[in-house]
Amino acid sequence: MSRTGLREALADYLALRRSLGYALARDEKLLNQFIDWLDEHGHDRITVDAALGWVRSPQVAGASWLRMRMRVVRGFAGWLHTIDPAHEVPPPGLVPGRVDRAVPYLYSEADIAALMAAAAQLQTPLRRATITTLIGLLVVTGMRLGEVIGLDDTDFDPPQALLTVRKAKLGKHRLLPLQPSTVTAITAYRRLRDQSIPHPASAALLVSQAGTRLLNYNVGQTFAGLARDAGLVPRSPRCRPRPHDLRHTFAVNTLLDWYRDGGDVAARLPLLSTYLGHVAPANTYWYLEATPELLGQAVDRLDQPRRGW
Repeated sequence: MSRTGLREALADYLALRRSLGYALARDEKLLNQFIDWLDEHGHDRITVDAALGWVRSPQVAGASWLRMRMRVVRGFAGWLHTIDPAHEVPPPGLVPGRVDRAVPYLYSEADIAALMAAAAQLQTPLRRATITTLIGLLVVTGMRLGEVIGLDDTDFDPPQALLTVRKAKLGKHRLLPLQPSTVTAITAYRRLRDQSIPHPASAALLVSQAGTRLLNYNVGQTFAGLARDAGLVPRSPRCRPRPHDLRHTFAVNTLLDWYRDGGDVAARLPLLSTYLGHVAPANTYWYLEATPELLGQAVDRLDQPRRGW
């Protein structure tokens, strides 16, 4: 298959997967680089050796990055193989090692108060309000950082006390009911935002000093600085304070409350999965193995005598 043929096949592959809701921006970039590499090295089809050669081509790369590159190639090669068996599919495990998921950094109430206090020292009233509102939304809703940044002003419905999350994983939308105190806080932020920037350059709910939508990278940098100012330090190389861990904290605290009140956690779990925007409850069960206290609560529940037997 020529380079042009591979490009056309890649376009079809990406179109198919995107029709299922995947974004694939990184996959597209990497696979185009892979096709360039195949062309430069005189390959007209995918072979195991060629795939391994490209995957290992970066001079400096960690094991997780190499595994991710191989995952991208395997997906494309597997699809191509169904069309033309001449394309080889690299076997699993070709790049050794396993993916180590970050350990959730679970925030205490004191940790969150310290973060908020640090945010209250930022330079301007709008920046202080924007970052404290962002952190507050992460704490009380468990949204992903990208979802909060992606909120438009029209996604907030004060009379119904709802947020509409439109830019979630796989392109899915969901509605999040809000507590009255959260509605009050967002309303106060909007008032200050509109006074500071009457004509923002973005439709975003949360805006920068220039009235533009916040950027994930910049928020991450700001959060890291706030965590240092708040005295929050990594608990291990794989457990450090990140914005995403506020989502983990929300999920873990919700599950712990359910275990402690004696309710049927299994019956409630789909509700939490839906609220968090998980594809399936199995993704929410991950918190059991990732959080020792949760696992202990689950074991205690199993050890209790079953009623009615």
